[in-house]
Amino acid sequence: MIAVAIAVGIAIGLLLGALGGGGSILAVPALVYLLDQTPHAATSGALVVVGLSALVATVAHARAGRVRPGTGVAFGIFGAAGTYLGTRAATHVDPNLLLAGFAVLMTVTGAGMLRQHPAGPAPVGAAPDPTGGSAAGGGTSPVRTATRPAPHRHTTGRSTGAYRAARLVATAVVVGLLTGVFGVGGGFVIVPALVLVIGLDLATAVGTSLLVITLNAGTALAARADTLATLNWALLAVFTTAAITGSLAGHRITTRVPPRTLSTAFAVLCLLLAGYIAVRTMPHLLPW
Repeated sequence: MIAVAIAVGIAIGLLLGALGGGGSILAVPALVYLLDQTPHAATSGALVVVGLSALVATVAHARAGRVRPGTGVAFGIFGAAGTYLGTRAATHVDPNLLLAGFAVLMTVTGAGMLRQHPAGPAPVGAAPDPTGGSAAGGGTSPVRTATRPAPHRHTTGRSTGAYRAARLVATAVVVGLLTGVFGVGGGFVIVPALVLVIGLDLATAVGTSLLVITLNAGTALAARADTLATLNWALLAVFTTAAITGSLAGHRITTRVPPRTLSTAFAVLCLLLAGYIAVRTMPHLLPW
């Protein structure tokens, strides 16, 4: 069991460090099916593993200049309400129904990532822009600048900014709900939102997503404080240590492997795991 915890922990850390999400979407089924934890204990344990791993990876990405603290903190604050409500709701849900919902979530995630076309990381040596991103991708790429003249953006900037802010708040609340109900950090939702809504390049979105995951996981754990004493802390310590090790290696992968390759591999893994969970869970939910 220890060997399994180490292997899966490293894999989860690699995903977190490289993609800015996906850790707990693997941690929950691993804790349930490989490490014999109950679904409710698995969702709480996943928050511990992913939260601490994301924190370490956030520091590594921040040192490389790939974190937007303001955006990450705002996302985490608005998602806190959703996290609290989702956590409370999860305690009243049948474990098999919880896993079935998790399978649906993984299917949607996998399908969405297969359709996604992430931008590449910012070129090495790109100059930072005034908001903290890179000149190549911190908000407006050179291609966008050429096709969208500055005067046009200026006249519509206020309404566009309000629209993006509204979408940011709505996405943050939904991600918070997912964190509370399923014990997931939501990075697979946060990264696309940061790229498409806020306009960050993929590498910066990954680093900022890890900050949001850390905040969301901390909020969800605080809401589950009364259940933490029942967790298998010895097992979680091994799992978390392995995940942290993987996350430190994963953040280096961000600039070395094509983002499309990483996203496709993760999407296929999500779909396979969703099918496995559905096969294991559905017989307990069907009336016959």
